[in-house]
Amino acid sequence: MTPSRLVVLISGSGSNLQAIIDACQNNEVNGEICAVISNKADAYGLVRAQNAGIETAILSHKNYPSREDYDVELAALIDSFNPDLVVLAGFMRILTPRLVQKFKGKMLNIHPSLLPKYQGLNTHQRAIDAKDDVHGVSVHFVTEELDGGPVVLQAKVPILADDTADTLAKRIHEQEHVIYPLVVKWFSEHRLTMEADYAVFDDQPLPAQGAAYPE
Repeated sequence: MTPSRLVVLISGSGSNLQAIIDACQNNEVNGEICAVISNKADAYGLVRAQNAGIETAILSHKNYPSREDYDVELAALIDSFNPDLVVLAGFMRILTPRLVQKFKGKMLNIHPSLLPKYQGLNTHQRAIDAKDDVHGVSVHFVTEELDGGPVVLQAKVPILADDTADTLAKRIHEQEHVIYPLVVKWFSEHRLTMEADYAVFDDQPLPAQGAAYPE
């Protein structure tokens, strides 16, 4: 089976990028990261990519007058690598509908909550403030709705009595680094697709909350 061509978008440290790099290098994922694109020149994820011999590109949003102008250029840059899958790994930009439509069914994101709960930012503190017993992380397909696309896989993490947003985030990150490469693996094996408003895995529609990890 031909390896899937992956393009990863980042804005920061790239810890999820590293997990996917490792999974590709260990042949756990039948994929090749063709490029890592960052909107920030100082993103440490660029160093991770360079250390792995992966081509990098910097496209700063500050050089464009509007979100639309930036996303036109971003779409062209992504397209130049002819990806099978676009992976958002801490890319801190809200994407325009035009760009999302262009890569519909070929773009994944990871979000630190059990979607549809806590879309947006500060999810760990919001879960603590709500006195939730459990928090988690979701991998989902990207649609025009922010953090609203079909969920593929979720991992749950208990909230402990003495948890802070930082301690909870650390445990969430550990789960992120497991489930994101796993979903990329499923996609690369042609086991995962997106229909109109739900994900399909092994020819079976997934429930609204996606599959659970571990099952």
